[in-house]
Amino acid sequence: MPIKKENSEKTQLHPRNKHRQRYDFKTLIEGLPTLAPFVKQNAHGDESIDFFDPKAVKALNKALLHQYYNIEYWDVPKDYLCPPIPGRADYIHYIADLLSSSALKGSKITCLDIGVGANCIYPIIGSQEYSWSFIGSDIDAKAIHSASSILEKNKCLKGKLELRLQNDSSQLFKGILKEKEMIDVSICNPPFHLSAREAYAGSIRKLENLKQGKAGKPILNFSGKPHELWCSGGEERFIRNMVFQSKEFAKRSFWFTSLVAKQAHLKRIYNALEKVEATEVKTIEMGQGNKTSRIVAWTFLTKEEKEKWGKQKSK
Repeated sequence: MPIKKENSEKTQLHPRNKHRQRYDFKTLIEGLPTLAPFVKQNAHGDESIDFFDPKAVKALNKALLHQYYNIEYWDVPKDYLCPPIPGRADYIHYIADLLSSSALKGSKITCLDIGVGANCIYPIIGSQEYSWSFIGSDIDAKAIHSASSILEKNKCLKGKLELRLQNDSSQLFKGILKEKEMIDVSICNPPFHLSAREAYAGSIRKLENLKQGKAGKPILNFSGKPHELWCSGGEERFIRNMVFQSKEFAKRSFWFTSLVAKQAHLKRIYNALEKVEATEVKTIEMGQGNKTSRIVAWTFLTKEEKEKWGKQKSK
């Protein structure tokens, strides 16, 4: 009996996501030959990599970024987050839909990426897919240095990204946005866990679920520094702080957005948005492999202010 092949299309991903089809490893290897040693046949009879091997995951990311986003150089320091690219692309595509529905589209869009990270993944995808310009902020100087290297070594990113170090870790907009500076949208993939211990336990559970057995000391295939994985109060408190701080910049961004991994956090986030009197709130559901995630977006603009903003962007 022939081996049953897995479904070739990842239908849960956004329709414009370039990663809906199974990875074409032959083409990826042609673009990045260093991926070849990591590609082997899996239990379904398909070519794949060992997603528990950090080196294999990094090699796949380099090949994907080269093939689909014109990136010649990409790397992250040891132990920094090495993100799954299809899910990151989904966030960008859904934000593009949000902007289009608000009469905001085209290459004049300016996006603030809160926590750009050493990997610089959102500015890469957003600039190459939609020609957006980005401001990338981070509290980690080493992450900013890594992102700077990616920016400097890729001609396609020239003029598309400005990196800014946040010196006050309690602030998300203040100290980053300059006086009277306007943006069209902010994005953020907040730290999820409440503590380092919770992040470690989550990694153990993930490995046991995937391997269907007892996992030992986890090797984190996507790694992550502490500030990337956890913060006091976890995801919920981080996003609620973002909501309250966004009020001060209410008229300087059309949309504020954040990923929300856990549905149980939505109630208190909505309560915070009600307190700051957001004029419109949207929740955008996303499929992320075996789990569901979502984007929460909010604005403080009135109908008249939205129309004026849209007309100015279309000039």
